[in-house]
Amino acid sequence: MKEIRFYRASEKPYGVFSNLYRRAITFEGRIFPTSEHAYQAGKARKEEVREWLMAAPSPALLAMAAHGLYQWDIVPDWSKVKFDRMRGVLMAKFTQHADLAAILLETKDAMLIETATVDNAVNRLWGEVPGKGGKNMLGIMLMEVRQHLTQKSSTKRRRKVAMQAAE
Repeated sequence: MKEIRFYRASEKPYGVFSNLYRRAITFEGRIFPTSEHAYQAGKARKEEVREWLMAAPSPALLAMAAHGLYQWDIVPDWSKVKFDRMRGVLMAKFTQHADLAAILLETKDAMLIETATVDNAVNRLWGEVPGKGGKNMLGIMLMEVRQHLTQKSSTKRRRKVAMQAAE
């Protein structure tokens, strides 16, 4: 199976898979500058902490600040809801931007792997670290979104063929 490894938002063409890639999305009725913003907005227990995070000058600084929150500043069930939140954020990102969806769909059935350069627990959860492994949850979720988009696209094609046949 072909592997596609990605990490930095600036890498062409697969940097779009990074949550730090600068493309606004609408999620839960709010416009966020990146998918990282939309994801991390769900982490803060208090509104003032959430807004402080959202004011970070870059998505990378937002991620660093959010990873450094004290436990009492994090919603109590974060460890249970974070994966569903990320799935929702990714679905929003790739259904709201046809150009990004096209890049994801062009990967066909390749294994998508976020390959981090720094070894820490966050990078081993969302991606892999060479020589250390990891769960690659971001890559897995991107493949789930890709499967959803593929099924949606094939349903549209079947409908269009059926409509043309009926004419």
